[in-house]
Amino acid sequence: MNKRKICQAFALVLTVCGFAFGQEPCSAKLANLPQVPELFGFHLGMTADQVKARVPKVAIPKADSVGLTKTSISPGFDPKMDNATFPDVRTVSLDFLDGHVMQLWIGFDHTFKWKTVEEFVKGISQALSIPDTWTTKGRGQQIQCADFSLLVTAIGGGPSLRIVDSAADNLLAARRQAKADAAEVAENGTPDESVVGDSKTRTYYPADCQGLNGVAENARVKFDTPAAAEKAGYKRAKDCQ
Repeated sequence: MNKRKICQAFALVLTVCGFAFGQEPCSAKLANLPQVPELFGFHLGMTADQVKARVPKVAIPKADSVGLTKTSISPGFDPKMDNATFPDVRTVSLDFLDGHVMQLWIGFDHTFKWKTVEEFVKGISQALSIPDTWTTKGRGQQIQCADFSLLVTAIGGGPSLRIVDSAADNLLAARRQAKADAAEVAENGTPDESVVGDSKTRTYYPADCQGLNGVAENARVKFDTPAAAEKAGYKRAKDCQ
C-alpha cells in the first residue's frame, strides 16, 4: 500500500471515529435555511430576474451548451456599485444552471466582522443553524449538508464563503461528462446503446426500460453508453437488470 492510500485510509478512520464519538452530521436542507444578512439577499435557487431585482446593473450572459451561466459583481472595486448596499464585500460571484443560482461565492474585505476562517465558520454556523462539524480542506474549512455544501477560505486578506447546490452540481457534472463522451464518439465512431440517467437517484436506464417512464424530464441525463453513465457515478437501475 503506497503512502497516499495509507493517508486516505487514515483520514477515513478519523472521520468515522469522529462521528462515532458524537459529532453531529449536517442534515440541514436548502429549503429550510434562514435568510441571513451575511448573504446580502442572495441564496441558491434564485432566478436571473430575482438577481437583477437585487442588483439591477448586473449583466447575465446566455447559458452555454450545458445550461451554465456565470456572472459577478464587485462592490469593492466597481465605482458604479453602491458600496453601502454591500458593506465589507469585495466580490460576489454567481453560477446559474438552467436559470437558477447553483453556486454562490462571496469574497469579503478584511474589515468584515468575522476576520478569520475560524471566526467565520463559527459565525455562519450559528447564523444558518447548522452544526459546527466542519472539516479541514487546504487552508479552509468545509461542511456537507443534506443537499448543499459550504466552503470557507481566506483570500486577499479576508474570508470568503462558497455555497453549492449538490443536486445541481451533480447534474452539471453529468452533463459535462455526457458532452465529453459525445465528442469522443463523434471522433471515434458509433457508441453502444445509449442510456438515460436520473440525476436525482444517480441511476440509469436503457431506453427500452419501462422504469424510465417514472423519471421526470428535467432530471434526465442522456449518456451514449452504460460505461459513460457509470463513469459519471451512475448505477444501473435495479428494475432494468
